[in-house]
Amino acid sequence: MSTFQTYLHLGFLHICNPRATDHLTFLLALCAPYVLADWRRVLALVTSFTVGHSLTLALATLRLVTFPPATIEALIPVTIMATAVFNLARAGRPGLPTAPPRRGPAPLLLTAPNALAAVFGLIHGLGFSNYLRELLGQQARPVLELLAFNVGVELGQVLIVSVILLLGALLLRGFGVARRDWVLAVSGAALGVAALLLLQQQYA
Repeated sequence: MSTFQTYLHLGFLHICNPRATDHLTFLLALCAPYVLADWRRVLALVTSFTVGHSLTLALATLRLVTFPPATIEALIPVTIMATAVFNLARAGRPGLPTAPPRRGPAPLLLTAPNALAAVFGLIHGLGFSNYLRELLGQQARPVLELLAFNVGVELGQVLIVSVILLLGALLLRGFGVARRDWVLAVSGAALGVAALLLLQQQYA
């Protein structure tokens, strides 16, 4: 395979991997309040997250910014917990998200949830960078590798998000599960996993 294909594959597998528990759980919590009809909102959320993690992934991989790895590894579960708690709080009130009436990409991107997703993406990007730096070794200007890895991560995220939305649609429409129950169950599970991850970091 070419260099681009190699790092594209590595980025994809970094997300679509049973060991990527933290990132998979974050995507689960991120998508929990949404249904298949809200796919534009979900795409905007994932895009915002990608913008954030791509920025810090590049800066940290090129060693333009540095953060203690232990701090980042602890903050990642915190982002999951914050997302899950937000979902649980909203699930207790009427007015879960619905497909947006407005058209065009700009209004979708300029929202508070997307801004928060971008901020959380900054933290996750620093987590990605630890793995990527190990792969790159001493390469000084890995521009192609960074691009390919980011594209691979994004493709992996889109696949995972699609599976979550389709599974939600199956349960909600096919089995008659109440939307509020789905949000509570998924967000509660994400919160529990994140708490375990955080405890593991504290006692590692």
